[in-house]
Amino acid sequence: MAALIHDPTSDPRIAQLKSWVAGLGAAWSIDPDSCAPASADASFRRYFRVRTGHAAHPTAIVMDAPPAHEDCRPFIHVAGLFGEAGVTVPTVLAQDLTQGFLLLADLGSQTYLSKLDASSARGLYDDAAAALVRIQLATRPGTLPAYDRALLQRELDLFPEWYVGRHLGATLTGAQQADLREVFDAVLANNLAQPQVYVHRDYHSRNLMVLDDGANPGILDFQDAVIGPATYDAVSLWRDAYIEWDEEQQLDWLIRYWERARKAGLPLTADFGDFYRDFEWMGLQRHLKVLGIFARLYHRDGKDGYLANLPLVLKYTRNVAGRYTELRKLVRLLDALEGTERPAGFTF
Repeated sequence: MAALIHDPTSDPRIAQLKSWVAGLGAAWSIDPDSCAPASADASFRRYFRVRTGHAAHPTAIVMDAPPAHEDCRPFIHVAGLFGEAGVTVPTVLAQDLTQGFLLLADLGSQTYLSKLDASSARGLYDDAAAALVRIQLATRPGTLPAYDRALLQRELDLFPEWYVGRHLGATLTGAQQADLREVFDAVLANNLAQPQVYVHRDYHSRNLMVLDDGANPGILDFQDAVIGPATYDAVSLWRDAYIEWDEEQQLDWLIRYWERARKAGLPLTADFGDFYRDFEWMGLQRHLKVLGIFARLYHRDGKDGYLANLPLVLKYTRNVAGRYTELRKLVRLLDALEGTERPAGFTF
């Protein structure tokens, strides 16, 4: 879930949604007129909060997932897998797959992003790391799609198509395209060699909720989960597009997670330096993808709220690409696109 949505009264699906919740019967006694925007995400899914007459669930969330664009079944499936892992996810209370509606337990409106500060960060991130390890330990092969080379490549391709081509209005030369392919191939080789676990794919401060009962975090927006590289969700968490921490602090949290995960039996590399390289290279894949997605959300979907987050994602991208000899052609490409000259520096 992400930015608040606009007034939905002109939307023809609202009447359909209200009719559905009203028809759930006396056990729920939902007031359809209480329906109010809760949040939306970067897809066609939207979320509404309703008041109910149910003692255990005085409020609930209705997911609106238009069947022409979305499928509720992955959400239900992953909610089951993650719930079995012992983490807090919204319980599916009622469903109508034909119409594309789910009634979900309400995890509140306090995101990690709204609560993170210097005093709360260590505790909140410790909870998030503990939950992440539980999810990863629950991995069962064949239960989720593979985060394979084809999918990782499709995500990387969003960068030249949407960020470079549409957002910057640039056309890469043949030599630049070859350099980018070389960087992509190096990154993908690293990503695919990592241990494979359940991957949420957006395990960040807007999708983690601070709960009144302290069973943090409440975890949202997991329907695109896959089995893939073990560092991916750690990147989402600590190199978040929406909040920045200095690298010394990132390292501290990452070391604590690595130690916790290895102690729990996850097959992470025994050398933290190797693990950190995996984390950085996985991060580069994610951040190139995110640059493309944020540009696409603006140019194709008219959602300009993500543009403010581009500089931080670009900063992450440059920092990593500038640290490794195999990735330096990406820095040269970014310099050329931005028309800047950078002094020579040390690389690994």
